[in-house]
Amino acid sequence: MRATIIHAPGDIRVENAPEPKITAPTDAIIRTVAACVCGSDLWSYRGVLPVAEPQPIGHEYVGIVEEVGNDVSSVRPGQFVIGSFVASDNTCPSCQAGYQTSCQHAQWVNGAQAEYVRIPLADGTLVTTPEQPADDLIPDLLTLSDVMGTGWYAAKAAEVKPGSTAVVVGDGAVGLSGVIAAKELGAERIIAMSRHESRKKLALEFGATDIVTERGEEGVAHVKELTNGIGADSVLECVGTQESMHQGLQSARPGGNVGFVGFPHGTQIDGQQLFFSHVALRGGPAPVRAYLPDLIDRVFSGRINPGKVFDLTLPLDEAAEGYKAMAERRAIKTLLRP
Repeated sequence: MRATIIHAPGDIRVENAPEPKITAPTDAIIRTVAACVCGSDLWSYRGVLPVAEPQPIGHEYVGIVEEVGNDVSSVRPGQFVIGSFVASDNTCPSCQAGYQTSCQHAQWVNGAQAEYVRIPLADGTLVTTPEQPADDLIPDLLTLSDVMGTGWYAAKAAEVKPGSTAVVVGDGAVGLSGVIAAKELGAERIIAMSRHESRKKLALEFGATDIVTERGEEGVAHVKELTNGIGADSVLECVGTQESMHQGLQSARPGGNVGFVGFPHGTQIDGQQLFFSHVALRGGPAPVRAYLPDLIDRVFSGRINPGKVFDLTLPLDEAAEGYKAMAERRAIKTLLRP
C-alpha cells in the first residue's frame, strides 16, 4: 500500500509499505477514505521534535472497516467509522470519567496517512456513522477524529456556558473548531485572536463576534478593552507556546477558566501568578472519543460544518506539498485522499 513516511525534518515521502495486519483480537483494519495533516505533525516536520529514523505519520482518519479481530463486536466490515487519535478501551475508570486519552490501556494511533491503518482497541475507539455519508460530509466527519473534538474539549475545559464570553487563542484548525464549540455551548461573545485574513473570515463565519489581531500585551489589552477591563469568562488556548499561554492566562477574568489543548513547547507557568489570579487551568490531549457520538449527530444534522477548515485537498501521493503548504501558512489544513 501507499503510506506517508517522514524521513527527517522537511522530508515527507509517500512510499510502498506493508499493509497492516490484525495483531491482536481487539484490532480492526480500516480502509482509509480520508486522512489529513495535523498541526502537531508539523512539530516533527519543522524539526522541533526529533525524527530519529523514517517512520509512518498521521493520526486523523475516517474509513471503511475491512477486517476485525475475533474479540471485536461493536463494528463490522463494511461500516463507515471515525476514531480518536488515541485508542482506548472505553471501559477503564479513566474512560468512564470521560478521559479516554488517559485510558489505562491507551495506544496512540499512527500511520493514518495511508491507504489502510490498523486501529487497536477497536470496540472502544471506533464509532460508526448512522449511514454511509455523502461525499460532501467526509471533510466534516474527518475533523471529528481530532481537531473538532480537540476544539470541543478546549471549550469544555474552559467551562464555556450560555451567555458567557470566550476568547480563542490560535487561528489554526483547532482554534477555528474551538470557535464552533464555543458557539454551540452558548457563548454570547466569542473573541477570536487572528492576524490572517482567510482565518479571520472563517472565524466570523463560525460564530466569532470580535477579532483581535494584536499579540502579547497589546492583545491582552485589547481583550480587556472589549470586556470592560475584566477579561473573559473562558479562554481556549489552542497553540501551545509560551506567548499563547501567557495571552490566555492574562485574558481570563479573575475566577475565569483556561482550557489548553495546544501541545506545550517551552511553556512555563508562574505558579504564584496563577495562584493570585484565581484562574483555573485545565487541558491535555483531548478525549475526542467522549464527544464523537454527539459531534457525529451535529454534522449529520447540518448544525456544524467544521470541514471548512480544510482549504487544501490533495491526493495522498502529494502529501509532501500538503505539509509544505501548512508549514508556510499557505493552507490552514490539508485533506488527503488515498
